[in-house]
Amino acid sequence: MKLPLTMFLLLLPCVARAAALDVTVTNIPDATGNIRVAVCTKAEFLQPDCGYHAIAPSWAGQVSVTFGDVRPGIYAVQVFQDRNANQKLDTNFLGMPKEPLGFSRNPPMHFGPPRFADAAFSLGTQNSAVSVALRTK
Repeated sequence: MKLPLTMFLLLLPCVARAAALDVTVTNIPDATGNIRVAVCTKAEFLQPDCGYHAIAPSWAGQVSVTFGDVRPGIYAVQVFQDRNANQKLDTNFLGMPKEPLGFSRNPPMHFGPPRFADAAFSLGTQNSAVSVALRTK
């Protein structure tokens, strides 16, 4: 069955074009372990599994990862240096992180993780780049 041209043109805006997102992680203290990067929606934020995630070997200084085909939306990037390669952010008995971590937009972290709104950014259909600086304390 063929769709009339007008019906096809009406459906065309519903197809959201994806974009590439380059994430540069800076302030990496050393080459220990891996850098784990996640691009999360509000529902996924601060959870262990986000829709877009990558792992890169640690390098002192900075590393970059590229996520291709990220759908337009509101996201936050969360990053940590998995120094012991156990695939989770290690915390002390008070719940404070023991491994370097960071978030997009460098939000304040007072007595806990930032709010999604403080780390969030809008991704459209154009390729974009985000820089995240790790915090060691």
